[in-house]
Amino acid sequence: MGIQNLLWQVTKKAFTGGIIGVTISDRCCSVVPVRGDSMSPTFNPQRNSYLDDYVLVEKFCLQDYKFARGDVVVFRDRYIKRIVGLPGEWISSSRDVIRVPEGHCWVEGDNKASSLDSRTFGPIPLGLIRGRVTGVVWPPQRVSKIS
Repeated sequence: MGIQNLLWQVTKKAFTGGIIGVTISDRCCSVVPVRGDSMSPTFNPQRNSYLDDYVLVEKFCLQDYKFARGDVVVFRDRYIKRIVGLPGEWISSSRDVIRVPEGHCWVEGDNKASSLDSRTFGPIPLGLIRGRVTGVVWPPQRVSKIS
């Protein structure tokens, strides 16, 4: 009886911890790896490093879709870019002047030479944004707040 009781207690605590973890990750914040060098030098400043930056993404901004020009956002769960244009603003691209439609934003990488961003695929719907990057949490020597 003792081992069954122990296993049941461990299973209950693990399940409860998992539910709490998923809720926090979905509603509050999560940690996301930054892949590639499209946001260099802000993230992954050393191009040939094996150590990617990991960033903290807060999700409270999604309640009212309150974003500002300059915010670094995560969209489609894997792209990290900076907002350079908000709904209704005019953006000058390499080919044309474009007005950002309502409910969309214009995003670009900090390293324009190696970034696939709105210059390639146009404005993105605000509904695709998964959160705002607030800081670097890994590696330890790069822990910092994003301004």
